[in-house]
Parts: sequence; C-alpha cells; structure tokens
Amino acid sequence: MDSENRAFQPPQDAHDVPASELAPAPRKPITRRDVIRYGVTGAACAAGGYALVGYLVDAVRELTAEGVFKGDAPSDAVWELWRQRSWAHEGYHYLKLGRNVQCKICPNNCLMEPGDRSHCRNKINRDGTLYSLAFANPCAFHVDPVEKKPLFHFFPGSQSFSIATAGCVFRCLNCQNWEISQKKPEETKDPRGPELRLRPPITGGISAQDVARLSMFPEDVVALAEWTKSASISYTYSEPTAYYEYTYDTCKLARERKMKNILVTCGSMEEPPMRDLGKYLDAAHVDLKGFSEAIYWKLNTGKLQPVLKTLKTLQSMGVWFEIINLVVPTYTDNPDMIRRMCDWLVANIGPDHPIHFSRFHPQHKLQTLPPTPVEILLQAQSLARSAGLRYAYVGNVPGLPDAETTFCPNCKRAIISRDVFAITGYDLDAAGKCRFCQTQIAGVWS
Repeated sequence: MDSENRAFQPPQDAHDVPASELAPAPRKPITRRDVIRYGVTGAACAAGGYALVGYLVDAVRELTAEGVFKGDAPSDAVWELWRQRSWAHEGYHYLKLGRNVQCKICPNNCLMEPGDRSHCRNKINRDGTLYSLAFANPCAFHVDPVEKKPLFHFFPGSQSFSIATAGCVFRCLNCQNWEISQKKPEETKDPRGPELRLRPPITGGISAQDVARLSMFPEDVVALAEWTKSASISYTYSEPTAYYEYTYDTCKLARERKMKNILVTCGSMEEPPMRDLGKYLDAAHVDLKGFSEAIYWKLNTGKLQPVLKTLKTLQSMGVWFEIINLVVPTYTDNPDMIRRMCDWLVANIGPDHPIHFSRFHPQHKLQTLPPTPVEILLQAQSLARSAGLRYAYVGNVPGLPDAETTFCPNCKRAIISRDVFAITGYDLDAAGKCRFCQTQIAGVWS
C-alpha cells in the first residue's frame, strides 16, 4: 500500500486524527450565533472543498442508465468515520432482494448491488443493507422568513429554522443550489477530528472548517428551532426526499414538541413514504416544474405524474401546501402549457392553494438563457386567475407592483402586502378573515 492510501485509514479513535490533515490554515472564526443567523451553505461547501483533498479514496464511478452510481459507495475508511459519527442510518421504505436492495422512497426506485450508490447520491448498499449517509449532518442551515419558502398563507411574518443536506432526486438544468444538491454527503462533510454537535445554549465561536464536521441530530434541530424562536422547521434548499430518514425523524420529534414542519420539495416521492411523512407535516411548498412529461424529463430528469400524485396526497391528508412554478424561457413559458396546468389544479385540488410564478435567472447549466420576461410572468398570473385560482403571485421580480400582494377574492381589496420577505400591510383578523368583508381566506393563520 502506498503512502497516499495509508493516509486514508481510519484512526482507532476519530478524535486522534492528525491536525495536519485538516488543511488549509485556520480562518477567522465566526460565532455560532452568526452561523444560525446567516446560514452556512457557503461555509459548508468551502469546507467540503478542502476537506476532500486527501480524504476521499474512491473516484466517482460511471452513472448507469438506471441512475445508480456503480461501485461508488464509500471506502471502508470513510464508512467507519461516518459510522462513528452516527451519520449512517439504515434506510426507510426499501426492499431487500438477496444481497441487493431497492430504495422505494422516490420514483427512481434505485436497485443497488453491494457497493452501489443511489441516484440521489445519499443512499448506499452496504453488505445487503440500505443506508442513508445524509443523517444528522446538514451542510446548510439558516433562520428564514417563512415567505422565503415561499409560503404566503402559512403563519405570515414568522421565522422558520431551515436545514438541508447534500443530494437530490432530480438533475435540474436550472438548479439554484447545485453546490449542495448535486453533491455527495462526503463532499460537504468531514467527520475527522473531535465530534462537534450544535445545540443550545450556544456560546463561543465556530470556524468555517468546524462546520464541515458538525453534527445536528433531530433533537438538536428541534432545540435550535425553539432557541431561535422559530415557529417552524423547514426541510429545504436541496431536496428532503433525498434525506428522507433525517426529515422523517426530525418531523416526528418536532410534532411531539408542538413545532410546525414545512416540506420544501420537488414532490417526486412515492405515495407510501409521502403518507408516512405527511402525518407529521403542517405545510409544504411543492415545485411543479411544468406540465409536460417530455419537458420534465429534459429539464429535470424527472416525471410529472408522481408530482401530481403528491399534490393529491397532500390534499387528501389535509396538509396545507402552495405551489411554485419557475417559468423557464423555451422550456416552461408556453401559455397553453400554463393554462392546462392551472385548469388541472382547479379541477383536482381546488381554487384555494396559491401558485407562485417565479422568474428564472441564468443558473447552473442554463446560463445562456435570458431571464424570464416580466410580461410572460404577468400573463401566467392572468391565466391562473382566469382558470379560477384565487391566489396567484409573481415572484423573484423586486419592485413589481402588487406582484406578491394577497387580494380578497370577494371584495378585491389588498389584505396582505409584502416587500420582498417582509409583511408591510395586514388586514386579516385572528381567524383569517378579510377585515373588510369577513370572507374567509384560505391558509393557516394561527
């Protein structure tokens, strides 16, 4: 064995990792309060970037046509470090097929031989057992206004403690968080060195390097949400379907502590795990990325029908949800498609769930496209209203008058005004009724 590989062997005790392996030089510390307040997406990604130098043994293997990374499970050295941190967790909703396993969380239904990695990059087959590597190891967390999700009809003006791990079940060409969604957990976290758990009370400081080895177990997430006076916990930024086990366990504990749970999702989840999780959800933001199977596959490597089924499942379970549709030029800006989508929503889930038409900005693999013309967004909003949707918003266009204003569907007066993520006017009573005409406004208000 050469010297390079010897450096990758796990220590007898994870606390005995040589400091020389934790390059680069120390950076200016940031306080833990700053971490909670401002989030650590960038810090975690930066830390992951240097942590992997001399850390990962296995190169990325070829992705098969079925979406499975063949032979890409972590080496024994990395696995042992992951296990010591309790970042490896046996998967939920999977089949054992001899030594093979099949994940049944999302429609990808990844079938893995021992040593394989799932399409979402978070699941592996370790000796005939399915494990998630995305448990208690968030690479991003932040306290956000609930309007940022966006949710406009769910506890407006409240704060939501938001977490994410690496990984996603989609491969969206226009992804806004590809730095974490298209990464393996091992590319954002580094379990060497002394264990670090983030939980209140928070004192002292934490460096950017420390963020990469930080653990946050479900009980820590709930305690931090309470400590930051957040009304809810959001599972967001990447895709919570890809870190289902972490999401599920945290949601269940949060419900026991009377904390609200918000799922920010692409909606591509099989019905049984969706129903299991839905028992502990209070709200969801669902990305409906278009209304064409062909475009869903081309733009997102996903399928439309499972997302529509998720909307129906959430509706049947009484979970409040709002829909966002990113209008991408040349992909999802077709007026006929938008009209058909809105007609389906009215016919299948009713007129009261808000839809947010969001402006595309050149990102990731679509940097040559222009931003969505504002007139297209306004046309989409008009089509939604004509179809019968009572609450249609335009997002990601600062300064556009009334783009994010809630109007009473009866008296047509403005009842909630917003400036970016701030509430600037509020004319609902405690029961969620319009103060001017007493019409009940759909949503969860108190």
